[in-house]
Amino acid sequence: MDPTNRGPEDFSQDRRDDSTPAHGGRPRPPVQPDFGQPVPALARTVRVVSGDHLLTVNPVDGSEIEPCPPGERPGRPAKFDATERAERARAARPPLPPGPALPRQPLLERQEDRERLVRLLARGRSVRLTGPSGSGRTALLDQVAEDCLDIAPDGVVRLSGHRRSADDLLHELFCAVYKAPLHRPDRTLMRELVHEVGAVVVLDDLEFGGAQLDELLEATPECAFLLAATPDVAAPSADSHVEEVFLGGLGRGGSLELLERVVGRVLTDDEAQWAGDLWFESEGLPLRFAQAGALLRQRDQQRADPSVFDAFGSLSDAPADDVPFDPADGDGDDVPLPSLAEGAAPAALLASRLSRSARATLRFAVALGGEIPHQAHLPALVGDQHADAALAELVSSALVTAVGARYRLAAGVQVQLEAAGFGDETVERARTAALHYAWWAGHPSVGPERVAAESDAVLAALAVLVPVSASADDEETPASVELARAAAPAFAAGLAWSAWERALRSGQEAARLAGLVPEEAYFHHELGILALLEGQLDRARAELEASIGLRGALADKRGTIAGRRALALVADRSGGALPGGRTAAGEEVPDAMYEESQSPPGGVAAAFTRPEPAGEAATLVSRPPAPAPTVVGGGAAPTRKSIVGGARRNMVAAGAGALLAAVLGTVVTLGTLSNNDEPPSDKVNTNPSATAGETGGELGADKAEDSGKGGTGSGSASASADPGADGVPGTADDPTPSQSASGSPSDDPSGSKSPDRPTKSPTKKPTKSPTKSPTKSPTKSPTSKPPETSEPPATSEPPPTSEPPTPPDTTDTASAPVTADDPSASDTVM
Repeated sequence: MDPTNRGPEDFSQDRRDDSTPAHGGRPRPPVQPDFGQPVPALARTVRVVSGDHLLTVNPVDGSEIEPCPPGERPGRPAKFDATERAERARAARPPLPPGPALPRQPLLERQEDRERLVRLLARGRSVRLTGPSGSGRTALLDQVAEDCLDIAPDGVVRLSGHRRSADDLLHELFCAVYKAPLHRPDRTLMRELVHEVGAVVVLDDLEFGGAQLDELLEATPECAFLLAATPDVAAPSADSHVEEVFLGGLGRGGSLELLERVVGRVLTDDEAQWAGDLWFESEGLPLRFAQAGALLRQRDQQRADPSVFDAFGSLSDAPADDVPFDPADGDGDDVPLPSLAEGAAPAALLASRLSRSARATLRFAVALGGEIPHQAHLPALVGDQHADAALAELVSSALVTAVGARYRLAAGVQVQLEAAGFGDETVERARTAALHYAWWAGHPSVGPERVAAESDAVLAALAVLVPVSASADDEETPASVELARAAAPAFAAGLAWSAWERALRSGQEAARLAGLVPEEAYFHHELGILALLEGQLDRARAELEASIGLRGALADKRGTIAGRRALALVADRSGGALPGGRTAAGEEVPDAMYEESQSPPGGVAAAFTRPEPAGEAATLVSRPPAPAPTVVGGGAAPTRKSIVGGARRNMVAAGAGALLAAVLGTVVTLGTLSNNDEPPSDKVNTNPSATAGETGGELGADKAEDSGKGGTGSGSASASADPGADGVPGTADDPTPSQSASGSPSDDPSGSKSPDRPTKSPTKKPTKSPTKSPTKSPTKSPTSKPPETSEPPATSEPPPTSEPPTPPDTTDTASAPVTADDPSASDTVM
């Protein structure tokens, strides 16, 4: 039961209280004891299927969305039959005003246009009827719609384009043809279904053209459209093939005939002359002559009874600038005609002679941007239980016109009423309407379809109150927030998503201005749900994250959980983690979601083995194609070929470990090969302290004074075996043994000797060399324990030949790897 439209059962004498038994006697006790606490109203939850989503509209904690289970998905919608279409067409018409039925005015001078439109629609052509406001477009559309009932298989569909987009009209067309309760198909399925609709679509008050109109026509190729718009609306594109029909004003004769039909009598000469001047001024618009006829009817009532308007209290409550007719100025036959200015703008004069309830209704209409509340709401708004009869006065005075299934102020009336003072106290009247609509929309007995039908008036109240939401008292919730919170779930359940979005955005702005964080979080959550249903994942993610953040600060656990569930569904629809490296629950995830090889900035040093303990020589490991890194001194920087491959996530750790190993290995090598007497830092360079001979078997030291004494040492054996550069033994260029070579095999600094070249210890020590610096370093170095190395076994060398060997390259001696095969390994001292 609608609380504003009570049925006859509310006034039945047989109606008893629930606690009173039908047979009389003692009333039965209530089921639950009353402890003096108010019982909260039940929340109305509705489950709606949209595409592959199941939406649960929850006005308390916020709507919940989930993938629709297969068992709850509706089948393909079926079409209404002819009887059902006729019933729905009657329900879509504006309600008839209470009281006696108003006479229907004939369509004058429009017969030719009417026949032309019917012929074009019968051939399947779409037509646009263009005419100024008040030219009678709606009346002509009504006549043409009646003539086209049997043309199309799906009949005639009446739609209103007032504040509607192309998507809104497609959905309304779908609802007018198909049976789909609580089901809103997605964009793809809806376009597939409306593609099969074959109907004559009569669309009044169209507000768009161009590309949007082309989209509407392309989605419905089997429909013939009769479009009505004003000249300021964008024209159809050249490729749309829409016929243009211009509708102008009536001629002088037609205007006078219409005026006589509205008045209900023949015009006098003075009235005819006045009507002629009005025709020239208004360009023959039928609306102006309908309003002029209302002025003449009021003049006739004054002439019959000069005090007729006192019964309605119009004289005492009339605006100050409106001077009503004073009967004391003359008898009733001398009531003057309205002036030409009053005839061209008659709204103020007509309103001043209406009843108190009618004038109050006009003030509410001005406050709501021209929207007339449904007649069932007028008694509650005006404060008069008979205020619903005011609609009949407004219709008969031509101050309102039908727009779809409701009424709104006629063209130009709002501006005229605002100039007459009807726009005062707009905010207070809008607040009164908002509080009433908030109570009505949240009532459990009011269906969501009723609330969706009243969406224009609700949204108009929100538009007035949102800017002043910040000025509300801190102790009370602004009326705009209450209205948006109550109407938004009803719009969602009524599948009016355009109105749902506008209500949510208005409520979110009002809550932000008022500083109501819980309400603002609710509106953000609902906007995220709506964006998810429309497939706008980025916008849904932003709204849901804002809602989760606000509810997390408020410790709203249930609301936060609902938001996280919706955000998880957004992440699932987007195919992975959310932007910014976060999951649906808010946790951070690694930056790299896939394996990738990439070099860190600056590159990575060549790989080394793990450093050995102190006292042991480190083994250098490198790839054969790449040169080994320099151990002593500054070497060349590692190239790209020496970069260790691997996963991107392990590159940083591998680079750090390799760099540490290189540093430790270099330090250990320097420590084991350096002299105990640490030389000054300025004496250390990359050049070796002693160079090897041409054969690589001796050091370039001074010769001993007496090389023949003392037997055959290693130096003499090497000298006898090597003929020198000229290939003749015994010449001056033959190499001579150095003083540092006269030691036992255990004194070899390298710690090993070649198995192919056995040496004998000399019998006598060689004489002192003139230079002490080269000989001092080798003699003291072997005193320490030679380091143990894990070198591979030395390979055998072929015996020396008579041909002179190729001199070794001494430029890379410092950077060459130390191996056991090198003949200079046992003699070279770093």
